[in-house]
Amino acid sequence: MFHKYNGYDVRSAGTEDGARIKVTSGHIGWADLIFVMEKKHFSRLKQKFGSILNDKSIWNLDIPDDYVYMDEELIEILKTRVSDYIEVPE
Repeated sequence: MFHKYNGYDVRSAGTEDGARIKVTSGHIGWADLIFVMEKKHFSRLKQKFGSILNDKSIWNLDIPDDYVYMDEELIEILKTRVSDYIEVPE
């Protein structure tokens, strides 16, 4: 949903075993900023990728990972939380 907002190039990947697209070291290396919805997601990234995260900006949005894909309420929460870090159009 944030793809190409103000020129940002965005990718989405999950930390769960059942994620459609799982986070890889390639994603980590590519990213300038990393957003996670919950603290447990950060913990999983740290456990799996360790030191390659050292130079990365990782932000916990503190959003329960209880929503279905593209839920309208989730989209609004994401826009609000992410706008603290990047410019998000209204």
